[in-house]
Amino acid sequence: MKSQKEKKSYIKFSGLFIFLFLITIFFSSVTIADEGMYPLSEIKKLDLKSKGLKVTAEDIYNPDGVSLVDAIVNIGGCTGSFVSPNGLIITNHHCAFGAVQAASTPEKDLVTNGFLAESLTEEIPAKGFTVRIVDSYRDVSESVLAVLNDTMDFATRSKAIDRRIKEIITETENKNPGKRAEISEMFIGKSYVLFIYTYLRDVRLVYVPPRSIGEFGGENDNWIWPRHTGDFSFIRAYVAPDGSPADYSQDNVPYHPKKYLKIGLEGVDENEPVFILGYPGRTYRHRTASYLAFEEEIRMPYIADLYEWQISVMEELGKKDRAISLKLDGRIKGLANTMKNYRGKLQGLKRLQLVSKKREEEQLLQSFIDSDPNRKKWYGSVLSDINSIYEEIRSRTQYEFTLDYLLQSSNLISLAKAVIDASREREKPDIERASAYMDRNFTRTKESLLMSLSNFYEPVDKIFLKRILTDAVKLPENQRISPIDKIISGDNPETAINTFIDKLYSSSKLMDKTYLEEALAKSYNELTNLNDPCLEFVQSLMPLYDELRTVRQRRDGALSKLYALLVDVKKLYLKKDFIPDANSTLRLTFGKIKGYSPADALYSAPITTVKGIIEKTTGTDPYATPKKLIELHKEKNFGRWKHKKLNDVPVALLYNLDTTGGNSGSPLLNAKGEIVGVNFDRCYEATINDYMWSEEYSRSIAVDIRYVLWVAEKFSNATNLLKELGIK
Repeated sequence: MKSQKEKKSYIKFSGLFIFLFLITIFFSSVTIADEGMYPLSEIKKLDLKSKGLKVTAEDIYNPDGVSLVDAIVNIGGCTGSFVSPNGLIITNHHCAFGAVQAASTPEKDLVTNGFLAESLTEEIPAKGFTVRIVDSYRDVSESVLAVLNDTMDFATRSKAIDRRIKEIITETENKNPGKRAEISEMFIGKSYVLFIYTYLRDVRLVYVPPRSIGEFGGENDNWIWPRHTGDFSFIRAYVAPDGSPADYSQDNVPYHPKKYLKIGLEGVDENEPVFILGYPGRTYRHRTASYLAFEEEIRMPYIADLYEWQISVMEELGKKDRAISLKLDGRIKGLANTMKNYRGKLQGLKRLQLVSKKREEEQLLQSFIDSDPNRKKWYGSVLSDINSIYEEIRSRTQYEFTLDYLLQSSNLISLAKAVIDASREREKPDIERASAYMDRNFTRTKESLLMSLSNFYEPVDKIFLKRILTDAVKLPENQRISPIDKIISGDNPETAINTFIDKLYSSSKLMDKTYLEEALAKSYNELTNLNDPCLEFVQSLMPLYDELRTVRQRRDGALSKLYALLVDVKKLYLKKDFIPDANSTLRLTFGKIKGYSPADALYSAPITTVKGIIEKTTGTDPYATPKKLIELHKEKNFGRWKHKKLNDVPVALLYNLDTTGGNSGSPLLNAKGEIVGVNFDRCYEATINDYMWSEEYSRSIAVDIRYVLWVAEKFSNATNLLKELGIK
């Protein structure tokens, strides 16, 4: 590989022709690929007809009328879509899992057996769930960035942006009573968009298939193709009788959406065009090699290993007692999903040598910057400055991870930190508080904390806390955590840790709901007088958490400014605009039903069938297919849901759309805009999508709507549901 100096000389000597040739060769994969998670602002610019779609841009998003976007909702970290005029929403089984878990007991195990409400009165609350619907959006970049000036240090810059965002949100909500406002950063430090949402707070479970269908294959098949999982659920949104958003009440009525999706009863076949509207979480395609190297070498391996260990502990403790496993199921599911995702990303980063490719790209970009004195003046140190920040993060990794995962691992410690944060933040003016403790959010913050008590299991909490404290013993001298050192002082750290943990859990009352609720209303001084050992321990850590917050504000402020400059110079370099990284805002992506070749001499077709379920069935979890489903297939009782070419009921679909986390539950739509599937996963090779998309390996997975309806009709006899969906 040429050195930086050699590359500069080469470009200068060879002239503009060779320079442009290098750019063309290096970025050919970007320009050829049909990559894109398009925000609402970009939809009108797309040539959808050339992609085989029969809907127009205005059919998808019409700010002055009703369009498909009005049928799309955000549910927590997932997507859903209205499929009836009475607020019925389809999403994933795994997206509704938390609500099903919260409604389950060992005696009434809805997780295992599933749930079907045969009337509105039988629907049960989906505790903690809200539905969010986009009303409008507008660019507020100028207003946000107007508060900055060149004299600000990076921490002040970060705080100023945060405060200005809160001011705009507060002003917007005051002008739009009953609505919720959020500002999303589209390009780091460069562009910001204000979204106004309708928030529906009364959400209820309608139909959830048994776990043996909704989670068929379990973690074994997670992120894997071929897939045979019936990952779907139905929920319903309710409002007050006057149509306004309201908390749960028996007097509430179903919400009537502006738009609901029609069912594409014919489904789709291989090579047919499809598209998705949804809320993809986060992608990092505009980040640098130094960021990717930190992810590959440090952060993801640490978290994947920690989560794998935590999962094994919880699975072992839950083996013999369903009441215990019910408490732990949701946490296991979440950690397992992340762990396997990270393993896939690490494999992809290594296979694609993405860090090396990014470094080569950045060398070319640096040569472009250095070739012009004016560019060099403005952008000359951007890449090296970003690299310096990640070097600083690396130097403090063990220390920061210990503080971070002390909270993630122990529910008790996390609750104590939340109580202390509430006491301190609530004493500040509302606009200066952390977002969770502002008046507009504090009620939901309290509800979430109180709900977390239902899944608390002390033996797990103790084991996890011990692991983190034990890791703290091994920290290098320059990263020691003094409050923890005081606990483990002496000749036998393990004994000291055990003694400390026993005292903490036997004496603290934070796991008592009434005590916790009262503690959340107290001032900082009042908390000190409680003499709660857990609160005292976390109070001793607060100077370290405060310092960490300040350090991260400084880093964020610096990266905000640097990444904005990086985007500017890359636009000059490539002479093109970019699609902003996904950031949990509504996006469009399109492509085709398409198989792929995951390895040499292998080809995977894009549609699976119930036959595959039968072939995988072993009679034990996670391949314990219900007897009735096996009998239905044996009898070839497929009804109207049979795929004519495959002579079976289709189960899952594979396609080359650009998706990521948050797209779970997104409707897969045919060329006419009818729902033909529900997106729920990616194949293992596509876990790398967050960093890079490729036509070769980026494939996403949906449950086919024909399988959803076959299970509902033939397996569950959900005739009321089919009637509501308009299916005779």
